[in-house]
Amino acid sequence: MLSSTQGTHVYLACGSTDLRKSIDGLAAIVSQVFEHDLFSSSLFVFCNRGRDKLKILYWDHNGFWLYYRRLERGRFRWPDRAEDPTKAISRRELQWLLDGLTLEQKQAHPPVGARIAL
Repeated sequence: MLSSTQGTHVYLACGSTDLRKSIDGLAAIVSQVFEHDLFSSSLFVFCNRGRDKLKILYWDHNGFWLYYRRLERGRFRWPDRAEDPTKAISRRELQWLLDGLTLEQKQAHPPVGARIAL
């Protein structure tokens, strides 16, 4: 899923969003309320009040993608609205959310990078 979006930033709309909004309504929230650049190739993720549906808005060189996911059972572990209306997360944290996990996975393996010995 979303494999062509590697290396992009991910922003969550904290709290609930009215998911009756389509591309134009969600784009207005991103640009006017969150004051983010719609065309930055970032993923903007929105969740409904019941925490069982979400939409992801993504700009791809000549148009928007709108991904929609509905859970048949369970709820997304979505962050409540705090001081900031958005929260920047990693792609890995987004996958945790989509898998029904929380953003804070204390037992997850930390990222490992290669070291070059000179």
